[in-house]
Amino acid sequence: MQADLLSKDKVIITAAITGGLHGREANKNLPLTPEEQAQAAHDAYNAGASVVHLHVRDEQGVVSTDLSDYSNTIRLIKERCPIITQVGNGIGTRVHPDGSLGDKVTLAERMNLINIEPSPDMMTVNGGTFEFRSPVSDDTFDNNHAFNIEFIEGCKARGYGLELEVYDPSHIANMMDLKKRGVLDGMLHFSIVLGIKGGSPASISNLNHMISELPDDSGWQLVSIGRYHFRLNAMALAMGGNVRTGMEDTVFNNKGEAVSGNGELVEATTSLTRAMGREPATVEETRKALHL
Repeated sequence: MQADLLSKDKVIITAAITGGLHGREANKNLPLTPEEQAQAAHDAYNAGASVVHLHVRDEQGVVSTDLSDYSNTIRLIKERCPIITQVGNGIGTRVHPDGSLGDKVTLAERMNLINIEPSPDMMTVNGGTFEFRSPVSDDTFDNNHAFNIEFIEGCKARGYGLELEVYDPSHIANMMDLKKRGVLDGMLHFSIVLGIKGGSPASISNLNHMISELPDDSGWQLVSIGRYHFRLNAMALAMGGNVRTGMEDTVFNNKGEAVSGNGELVEATTSLTRAMGREPATVEETRKALHL
């Protein structure tokens, strides 16, 4: 695929409202409870987002694998607004309030996400295994081919849309292998993730290269983590891509100040989108683009 510097396509803005790593030590406004996440999703929707990306927490603010926590959050979001709900398959790292680490999330717990009720609209697939290094832990993020095949088949059987998260070019090749084998079909929607330690660093050259590795008939968005968030999102918008923002990806605004919430980040991304001569996609337009 080649970047399209003259694209007028509507932009799918995804809001990753919480994430599965940091807590309120990073930003006191991080939404953790189902009610807070539902309000954050509503704020993001009103600011221009059409997709909300979810990791949920338990009553202690620890990353949860309990399906009832997902159910409560998704139900409340659907009651408040029509935003597309997307669950992150990686779940996250269990960090207790005292800073100690809990048991590692298992592949079985991640597989069980396909049984959430009410069902989300989408699930994410992580393109390959790699060392995921973060301020809270250094961990091997296991996304082996056999697991991904079983997870994708389970998602297809339940009618979920899929977003393919790729952290380096080998992950794109992994997903194309699954397309060749018939595990994946139709138009593929990729998330190019830059800035995670252990994956591809956040740079223009890495963004260019990973776009060039995508099939021509696919869709893509950028997930830019940390200090380069806004500037790389601007690059992605200029190159014809979609973008993700939210307090999973950055807890600061473009002035380096702690954000008041996810709505502030989406508002800034909507303004950036329009500055590039493009418009945010509505939920209905996003459903059509992603074949949901």
